[in-house]
Amino acid sequence: MEKPDHVKQTPPRLAALFVISVLLNFPWEVAQMPLYVEEGSWFEFALHCIIPSLGDGLIVMLIFGVGWAVRGRSDWTDQPGWAAYVLMLMTGFSVAVIVEWVGFYGLNRWSYTASMPLLPGLGIGVVPILQMLILPPVIFRITGWWFARRNGA
Repeated sequence: MEKPDHVKQTPPRLAALFVISVLLNFPWEVAQMPLYVEEGSWFEFALHCIIPSLGDGLIVMLIFGVGWAVRGRSDWTDQPGWAAYVLMLMTGFSVAVIVEWVGFYGLNRWSYTASMPLLPGLGIGVVPILQMLILPPVIFRITGWWFARRNGA
């Protein structure tokens, strides 16, 4: 029995998703640099943004994986509909809050400047939370477009 097209395309889809995710998250990471306390030159800080961008790529992969598990298809992001967008937003928000809270309070990995708007009640940065609400749908859309174009659709 032959595998459906969406299953055959999963490994290249995951690779493209990760690459596109890292490429789109990197400028966001660099743009929010002034909201974090950091020592060193701007270049050193920008270079440091590569690591969080890779982590952001993994978070987007996690959002994708949750959607795949819930929706039962690896191409669930191609034409998501409102329920899939809600799933993206809920998963992105939840993961971002956990990562930000653990990084800020649990591990003391970063500090905010006074310019960082904080999420009421949690005291964590709003900008990194918005990142995981705004960018994943854009990344999924670009990846779906790229696959449709690649496959001649």
